[in-house]
Amino acid sequence: MSKPANKQKTLTLLAIAVILVAGGAYAWKQWQASHVDLGLASGNGRIEATEIDVATKLGGRVEEILVSEGSFVKSGEPLARMQILSLQAQQKEALAGKDRAVHTVAAAKAQVALRESDHAAAQALVAQRESELDNAQRRLARSETLTKEGASSAQELDDDRARVRGAQAALKATQAQAAAAKAAIAAAQAEVTGSDSSVAAAMATVQRIDVELQDSTLTAPRDGRVQFRLAQPGEVLGAGGKVLNLVDLSDVYMSFFLPETVAGRIALGSDVRIVLDAAPNMVIPAKVSFVSATAQFTPKTVETASERQKLMFRIKARIDPELLQKHLNQVKTGLPGQAYVLAEPGAQWPAHLQVKLPE
Repeated sequence: MSKPANKQKTLTLLAIAVILVAGGAYAWKQWQASHVDLGLASGNGRIEATEIDVATKLGGRVEEILVSEGSFVKSGEPLARMQILSLQAQQKEALAGKDRAVHTVAAAKAQVALRESDHAAAQALVAQRESELDNAQRRLARSETLTKEGASSAQELDDDRARVRGAQAALKATQAQAAAAKAAIAAAQAEVTGSDSSVAAAMATVQRIDVELQDSTLTAPRDGRVQFRLAQPGEVLGAGGKVLNLVDLSDVYMSFFLPETVAGRIALGSDVRIVLDAAPNMVIPAKVSFVSATAQFTPKTVETASERQKLMFRIKARIDPELLQKHLNQVKTGLPGQAYVLAEPGAQWPAHLQVKLPE
């Protein structure tokens, strides 16, 4: 075959290819136009779910992990345990400190009772000294009268005066003792208050260690599925070290992007239909739970059905938790798919986007 014939054949094939491409482009535009007429907008995305990291509160060694990857867990279910030997030793020390503080309080209260008894005795002695002083003053008064009348000697008067001065001195000394006993009561009461504070501090330490012992058993914060084991038994982790990663299967959604010309017409609560690449015959219902307030540049992984635009709005379509609960074993995150939303008032879902769920 001659070279001109080969060249002619090549040109013919190229012409056919151009016609096919042009025809495909025309068909695509017609399909796109038909969908616009239906009032639909769509964007692609992946099924996502809220992820929760189960981490240690305190640093320590992982004693055991009780679940495997893929396991379904309930809220409050134990997932892993940390080694608690050090905490148990601290707990014993704290309990001993608490008992010591309680005994100190008891001793301080006994001191208060003793000082109150001393004060009562001092008060009784003060009353006795006051009575003695009163008697001495009365006798002095009589002696002064008798001395003036010449019925008593000056010596007896001097003796009575000395007795009064002695009684006054004894009263002052006893009053000082009573004041000292009262001050001792105040000091003992202050000791009781300080001891009570020590008991409260010791109890707080015991409670803190009890909480840390409880926290050493890592539990599921909510229902979900174990996605990854991030640590193994025997590993030493710091405070906040991640042990497991959970997926909250009650909060599953797809994030997709729509151009600014469409996103403004999408309201929260709008119906969404999700079609996954892995199950094209299934149509999953969802609701718009989030519309971004600001536009962003189109991520490289986003491919729109229409011409690529620079600014897009992120939309989040959340699947009903009750529906997820019915098909819990079939929920998979990371699956790619397409999300469709009604973008025009009065628009209806076409037949191929009616809800179709697995039996």
